Amino acid sequence: MIHESRKRAKIGVLVPFTNTNLEADMMLMRCPGTTVHFQRMGGYDVDEIPGSDQMAGLGASDISHDLRMISGVRPDVVLYGCTSATLTHGPGFDADLAAQIKAASGAVSLTAAGSLVAGIKAIIAAKVGFSSPYLGEINTQAMDFLAANGIETVRCADIGRELGNYGQGELTPDEVFNLACQADHTEAEAIVLSCTDMRAVEAVERIEAHLGKPVVTSNQAMMFCLMRALGLPRHDALPGRLFDCL
Repeated sequence: MIHESRKRAKIGVLVPFTNTNLEADMMLMRCPGTTVHFQRMGGYDVDEIPGSDQMAGLGASDISHDLRMISGVRPDVVLYGCTSATLTHGPGFDADLAAQIKAASGAVSLTAAGSLVAGIKAIIAAKVGFSSPYLGEINTQAMDFLAANGIETVRCADIGRELGNYGQGELTPDEVFNLACQADHTEAEAIVLSCTDMRAVEAVERIEAHLGKPVVTSNQAMMFCLMRALGLPRHDALPGRLFDCL
C-alpha cells in the first residue's frame, strides 16, 4: 500500500454546527497530501429560519474558543466557512474578521464571502447571475457585497420558499442545478452559487456544460483560494473552470 505523506498542508475549517455539506465538499476537493480539520461553531438558533439578523449574529459571535481549538493542529490556513455570516455585515467586516483569524491562528485566513469575490475576479467576470437558498434580505445584502467589490448582479434567483438551518443542506444537486439555471441571464458572464451548506460543488460541471458559462460556488472558491495561497498543485478532483486559473 502507498501512503500519502500528509505533510503538504493542514487545512483548518470553521463550520456552522448545523452545516452538513461543507466538510464533505472539502474532503471531495482536497489535494493529495493535505489534511482537513474541522471545528464546529455556534452563535445562532437552530430552530430559527436563518435570516439576516441570525446570520449577522453568527458573524459577530465570539469565536475565540473555536480558534483555540482549530489552532491545536497548527494549520497552514483557516477557512471561515459561512458566506452569509460576513456578507450581511459588508466587505469591511469580512476583511477585518479574516485579519483577526490570521492574528489568532498564525495561519493564512480566508472567508467564504471573500473567496467568492476572489473566485469571480479570477475568472474575470464583471456581471453575474446569483443564486442561493437564502431569504430575500440576505440575497439583497449579497448583491450589495458583490457590488461593493465591482461585481454587478444581472439576475438573482432564490429557492422560492423559507428553508430552515437543515433545509439548505437538504437541497439536492438537481435542485441546485435548477436554481443555477434560473439565475442565468444573457448578460451574465458567470453563475454564482452562494452558501457553504448547499450541494453546489457536485453540480458545477453539469451547470457549466449546460449553460456554457463558468460557475463559482462558496466551497469551490475557498478551495481555489487556499490552493492559490499555499501553492498547491491542481489535481483531478477539482470541479469547474475556476481551477483553470490556478
